[in-house]
Amino acid sequence: MLLWAGSYKMTAQGADGIVPLVTNSPLIAWQFKLFGTYHGSDLIGATEWTAALLLLAGYRWPRAGILGGVVATMMFLTTSSMLLTTPGAITIVHGRPYLSFMGLFLYKDLLSLGVALYLSVRFGDKARMPDGSIS
Repeated sequence: MLLWAGSYKMTAQGADGIVPLVTNSPLIAWQFKLFGTYHGSDLIGATEWTAALLLLAGYRWPRAGILGGVVATMMFLTTSSMLLTTPGAITIVHGRPYLSFMGLFLYKDLLSLGVALYLSVRFGDKARMPDGSIS
């Protein structure tokens, strides 16, 4: 998922698609202001690629997996917060809040956050030597 999504963000269509998410996020809006939409989106895509490759490498080198898990956790914490900052992510129907299509799109990042945390712990356990030291 991260390799595919990261690649898509490196296209003009992918960059344009995340503008409403990024520009309304106090955690990451600075990136588009500093680098512009397309270079900022490339940087986001490269971060996703980095996390994915480190997570894959973690199956051979657990410390790489720990780093990948930390990168993914930070990334998904940021994108999960967009549920609260993106206009229209939550809609009210008959007085009750519901996730819109955009909200559902962002909701997957909450699930991915859980996976990233789980993998960080698993790679941490794998990196630990039987005597409790880190390999």
